Amino acid sequence: MDVALLRTFVTVHRAGSFTRAAALLGLSQPAVTSQIRTLERQLGRPLFLRRARGVTPTTIGDELAHKAAPHLDALVEIAETELDEHASLRTLHLAGPPEFTAERALPALAELTDDDGQGLALRASFGNADETLEGLAAGHHDLAITTARPHGALLTATPLCDEEHVLVAAPRWASRIGPGGLRRKGAHALESFPLVEVHESLPFVARYWASVFDSRPTAVGTVVVPDLRAVLACAATGAGLAVLPRYLCALALERGEVVALHEPAIPPLRTYFLVVRTGTMAMPHIARAHEWLLRTAADWG
Repeated sequence: MDVALLRTFVTVHRAGSFTRAAALLGLSQPAVTSQIRTLERQLGRPLFLRRARGVTPTTIGDELAHKAAPHLDALVEIAETELDEHASLRTLHLAGPPEFTAERALPALAELTDDDGQGLALRASFGNADETLEGLAAGHHDLAITTARPHGALLTATPLCDEEHVLVAAPRWASRIGPGGLRRKGAHALESFPLVEVHESLPFVARYWASVFDSRPTAVGTVVVPDLRAVLACAATGAGLAVLPRYLCALALERGEVVALHEPAIPPLRTYFLVVRTGTMAMPHIARAHEWLLRTAADWG
């Protein structure tokens, strides 16, 4: 059986689409369709059911993918290991949310860029979860960091770390609430306070209010800026209350530039995932970066 046909088959099985598989393989869609039909003729059985959007594997298709994929991945690993041994530098294309990627992921991976000439070259791009996963699925990125766990066989996600969210403001706003104000009144104590957020829908504030106060925020964003670092800067100048990841505002809290308005017994958390295209962990530079991020994240508080 032709290995090239099996490679195309496994890619289609993981992608769930001839079009997406063609993009990943660098082939035209008719070429992918032709290869799958050739393999189906050789086996005498259909491997996929054609749907209006994409394809669904048959039982035979699932069985063949289960048997063939590990062997194809092993061949890729052999080829990539050989290439890695002779290449002085391999490029890793990373994508993720701007603040987390810039503050945590890139500094960690930068330690791998100077490894006796055998390190990584990094190329990073920022985007929201949908953009990042779409780009990864299309082959534009090697490794993605996202707060959304993807579905389907094309992408494989591993939990990376949890992010604690903190309600913060400049000290003058804390003095207006007074000691014990939030414990007595809950979210009602904050109704008249301005908010600083990354989007008009108030994603961080709304999630915090739902988790801690079991309610929805009634105020609107006074300052809306699509970068959490800018949200922190505005909150520190007194523009309003903000909900921020603790890692991002820890230094500002230590310096007294902002204060935590509430310390709930169970703080809101958000999980980050490391996501790769299934099968690409056979590539040593991707596997090395993946392992390094997981090891480094174990020390992130």
